Amino acid sequence: MENLKTKNMITAIALSLVLASCKAPMATVIKDEVKENVPQNFNQEDQGDASNNSGTTPWRQFFTDPNLVALIETALKNNQELMITLQEIEIAKSGVLAKKGKLTPTVSAGIGAGVKKAGRYTSEGAGDATTEIEPGKEMPDPLGNFEGGLMANWEIDIWKKLRTEKEAAVAHYLSTVEGKNFVLSSLIEEVADNYYELLALDNQLDIIQQYIKLQQKALEISKIQKEAAAATELAVKKFEAELAKSKATEYTIRQEITEKENDINALCGRFPQPIVRTKENFMSTIPQTVYTGIPSQLLANRPDIKQAELELKAAKFDVEAARKEFYPSLEISATLGLEAFKPSYLVKLPESMAASLAGELAGPLINKSAIKANFQTADARQIQALYEYDKTILNAYLDVANLMSKVKNIDQYYQLKSQETHALEQSIDIANQLFRNSRADYLEVLLNQRDALDAKMELIEAKEKQLSTVVDIYKSLGGGWK
Repeated sequence: MENLKTKNMITAIALSLVLASCKAPMATVIKDEVKENVPQNFNQEDQGDASNNSGTTPWRQFFTDPNLVALIETALKNNQELMITLQEIEIAKSGVLAKKGKLTPTVSAGIGAGVKKAGRYTSEGAGDATTEIEPGKEMPDPLGNFEGGLMANWEIDIWKKLRTEKEAAVAHYLSTVEGKNFVLSSLIEEVADNYYELLALDNQLDIIQQYIKLQQKALEISKIQKEAAAATELAVKKFEAELAKSKATEYTIRQEITEKENDINALCGRFPQPIVRTKENFMSTIPQTVYTGIPSQLLANRPDIKQAELELKAAKFDVEAARKEFYPSLEISATLGLEAFKPSYLVKLPESMAASLAGELAGPLINKSAIKANFQTADARQIQALYEYDKTILNAYLDVANLMSKVKNIDQYYQLKSQETHALEQSIDIANQLFRNSRADYLEVLLNQRDALDAKMELIEAKEKQLSTVVDIYKSLGGGWK
């Protein structure tokens, strides 16, 4: 009868735990509306071709300048930010192993020794005093205890909570891998952009040096004309001022070149050293033709989108695992070893053998505030991850759309700047000839020279923007990490 009461009590407790767990709150149901509504094309003019996407082109094929390729290879080996990201992958990998380890029993070995003296007038003391270990041999007082053996603990994953935690860790690990790919893509873009900016500065330095020579000749002519009373001291001073200004600009560009070289060296993870490059072919470099494919391909090509998607997946698993904390957990513990009050008795088998096996089903009944708080935090992070994922998709689409427009407009800008530069170069020759013949004022010569200088500088900047924009759109399409 007593055994029946005990069984009924255990059943009632287990039932109450299960019923209590049924009150676990539900997670917020989220929907990826932005992903589902990605446009079919980047704009109405360009319908796109799914079979032709520059984002899938390996970077070694996309970049043809051997000096740039060498810089990128150095950066991929030495860049500190990339090294930090690789360690984040190792940390996430360890997290997966830790969660996986919880699914298997924990077994440990140990030894121990102790001594205890029970009061004579206690049930334990009175029992020991009247007990004989062997005929005519009483229990020792105080009583020693020596033990050694194996101990095992195992949480049975009855609700698949531990498996869910492992899946969350795996998703987070995979997101760090995609994060590394995004760092790779961004690093290659940054090296290429800085390299083209450096070549642009080299060409601007050549232009300013040519302009300085031109100003020196104009100054000499103005001095000769002054001696011949064909010009005034004011013209001489104006040309002197313009020459000094040009020389000051030269040193500004030299400083910018030094800083740009060091920016590239920093990306390559090394101390300052000259950057090997060829500046002569910069202005004749034709930008790569970029094929955008269709917007839905961004979801598979861009590492930052895949990273955000995996973080969202991990957040969903975290919510599920946090919800299962409301359920009761089942733990099994077991021990097997030797135990005796005297070391010499440890070898007496099987008398010294000791073993135990216990199972425990426990779950929260009252005061669940901590579990509720963890669940609410996980649920909020899940919603946050969704917004982050949606934002990443939207920004990726806008990046490509903006850069496609920029490619077209910068090409038109470059063509017009080329025409402007050519016309102003011709006007310089005409103005100088008129000035020598005293048929043009020195201000006309100065203005023409300044306009020509500005146009050439802007033309070089336009070429740099042409090349950099192509690099940027290549990265925005998901290129650079393969």
